[in-house]
Amino acid sequence: MVMPHRPTHPGRAALPGTARRFARALAVTAAATTALAIAAAGGAQAVPTAPTPDKKDVKAQVDQLYSEAEQASEKSNAAEEAQKRLQSESGVLQAQVAEGQDALNRMRGQLSTVAAAEYRSGGMDPSVQLMLSSDPERYLDRARNLAQAAEQRAASLREVVEQQRRLDQRRAEATSKLAELDGVRKSLVDCKQQVQQRLKSAQVLLNTLDAHDRAQLAAQDARDAHDRAARGTDRVDLGTQSPSSDRAAAALAAAIGKIGSPYVYGSTGPGSFDCSGLMYWAWRQAGVTLPRTSQAQAFGGQRISLAEARPGDLVIFFRDMHHVGMYAGGGVVVHAPYPGARVRYESVSAMPVAAVVRP
Repeated sequence: MVMPHRPTHPGRAALPGTARRFARALAVTAAATTALAIAAAGGAQAVPTAPTPDKKDVKAQVDQLYSEAEQASEKSNAAEEAQKRLQSESGVLQAQVAEGQDALNRMRGQLSTVAAAEYRSGGMDPSVQLMLSSDPERYLDRARNLAQAAEQRAASLREVVEQQRRLDQRRAEATSKLAELDGVRKSLVDCKQQVQQRLKSAQVLLNTLDAHDRAQLAAQDARDAHDRAARGTDRVDLGTQSPSSDRAAAALAAAIGKIGSPYVYGSTGPGSFDCSGLMYWAWRQAGVTLPRTSQAQAFGGQRISLAEARPGDLVIFFRDMHHVGMYAGGGVVVHAPYPGARVRYESVSAMPVAAVVRP
C-alpha cells in the first residue's frame, strides 16, 4: 500500500530528523533560560536591600558602649591596685607566720630541755634532800635559785602561749587576705572581659559604616569637642588664672604636653593613657603619686567647689565618678576621653561634674 504524501508547511522546508531534534533542544534551553531569569528577578526583588545605618544612631550607641567600657575599665584598674596591695599584705603576713612558727619552735625546744632535766633530777622530795645535805646553807641557796628559775620558766611558758595566740591570729589574717585576693582576681578577669565585650560591640557598630563615614564621625567628634572648649572661637582660651602651686603647674604642663596621645584602657603612659592614667602620670611628673583610679582620686586631696577650681585640680565626672580630667583654666579640662579618641581639651560643662579635688 502506498502512503499518501504529507504536504510541507508553507514557508518551511522539511528538516532531517537530526536537525529537528537539535531545534527542539534549542527551544527547550531558551525556555528554561527565560524561566530562570524570571525566577532570579523575582528572588532579587524578594530580598530587601539593607538600609544604610544612620551615623547619629551609630554614634549614640558607640558613645554608650564606650562609657560602659570606661566604667568597667576603672573597676579593672581598682581591682589591679587591690590585687597588688593584697599580694604585698599577704606576703608580709605569710613571712610573719613563718618567723613566728620558728620562734615558737625554739621556745618549745628550750622548755622541753628544761623539763627533761627537772624530771631527771626531781625524783626526791626537797625536804628530804635538805636533811641529807652535808651543806644545808648551800642547798637553800640552790633552792632559791631553782625557784627563780621556775618563775622564769613559767614566764617562758606564758610567752609560748602568747606566741601561739599571735601566730594563730596571723594565720587567720593571711588566710583571709588570700581569700580576698582570690575574689579580686576573679573580679579583675570579669572587668577585663566586660571592657573587651563593650569595645568589640562598639567596633562592630562602627564597621557598619564605611571607612569614609567612620573618618567623618571621628573628625566631627574632635571638632565638636574643640568647639565646646573654644566656645565657637578659633582657639581654646585657658584664661589667666594661675595654678594653686608649682606642682600643680608642673602637672598641668605634663598633661597638656600629651594632647594628641591615644586613649588605651588601663594605660598610664607615657605614650597612651586612660582617663585616670593621664592624671596619675601627669602628677607623677610633678613628684606627687595619686591613687590610680578616678574613684580613688576623688578622695585623694582637698575637696573644693567648681567655682574654686584652679589649673591642675582634678575634675571628677558622673555620679559613679568613672571619669576624670584636669582643670586647665577658663572652664576647660584636659582629659583622655575614650577609646578611639585622643587626649584633648573639653568644656568642663560637657559632662556632669561630681567633685573637684586639689591634690
